[in-house]
Amino acid sequence: MSESNAYFNLAGKVAVVTGAMGLLGQHHCLALSNAGANVVVTDIDEVGSRDFAAHLPTKSIGIGADITSETDVANLKQKIVDKFGKIDILVNNAAINDMIEKENSNPEMSKFENYSADSFRAVMEVNIIGIFNCSKILGSVMAQNNYGSIINIASTYGIVAPDQSLYLKPDGSRSFYKSPAYPTSKGAVISFTKYLAAYWGEKGVRVNCLSPGGVDNNQEEYFYNNYSKRTPLKRMAIPEDYHGAIIFLASDASAYMTGANLVVDGGWTIW
Repeated sequence: MSESNAYFNLAGKVAVVTGAMGLLGQHHCLALSNAGANVVVTDIDEVGSRDFAAHLPTKSIGIGADITSETDVANLKQKIVDKFGKIDILVNNAAINDMIEKENSNPEMSKFENYSADSFRAVMEVNIIGIFNCSKILGSVMAQNNYGSIINIASTYGIVAPDQSLYLKPDGSRSFYKSPAYPTSKGAVISFTKYLAAYWGEKGVRVNCLSPGGVDNNQEEYFYNNYSKRTPLKRMAIPEDYHGAIIFLASDASAYMTGANLVVDGGWTIW
């Protein structure tokens, strides 16, 4: 193995991915496993997690867990430690995201003026409390071992405001409003990343963000076109576009990087 390849080698590492059965979650697992890591596939869907883990190329396992529950995350930690004896990498990927491909049948209900506090609270519970729980409970294992990489999945909408014009159909009607909850939560994720990077830096635990741009997921053609026009690379991302970024942040290739937000968005946030 060449020196350059060795920097990205994750052989023998144990990586935990939350929200692993989502579109990007599965790809994060695959990327880490292809780089040599043994992956703990974690999702509220326990059966799906186990089935998916069984098809990864390394010694990986699937464990069901609700990351909003401290008890669930503590049980998750114990199962991982019992199986592998350590945790090297944590990808805090689980999130609730109101997406165009899951449109509200009544777009008026997605308007800020009509958005319920209960809906806002539900997003915060997963997107912020969930990351807090996993970082505290699983990250503590890393801190005790004086080594680890935590990767928090943020978003371009944690950096810039949503462009509501993306959701306008060609006839001028509106299908959807991006809610205030998701951008607010992702902005908090970026700030929490900086806090934790400073707090655990002396323990050898690096904490960084990955902020992806929009991913092609069979959205309607008008939305894909609207999004692409606003992106310098003139397309939405495909899930494979994030494989390299995840491996980079997880590996020793980013050994002197912490508290950073790696933006991989096709240039979306430059305008």
